[in-house]
Amino acid sequence: MSRKRSSIMSDALKEQISQELGFAGTLHKEGFGGVSSRDCGNMVKRAIEMAERNLPGNNKTY
Repeated sequence: MSRKRSSIMSDALKEQISQELGFAGTLHKEGFGGVSSRDCGNMVKRAIEMAERNLPGNNKTY
């Protein structure tokens, strides 16, 4: 039984973060199968930091 998951992060956000973290080339060439689990984890961590920063009333700086 196969179900397609909907993505929470847009492709544009994934592209932006992969460029910031320096693995955009690997992502383009090999897809996420070629990206290390550490880099994927760092991508999620960065996305969470960005989301927290954009919460109303949040004045944290990273």
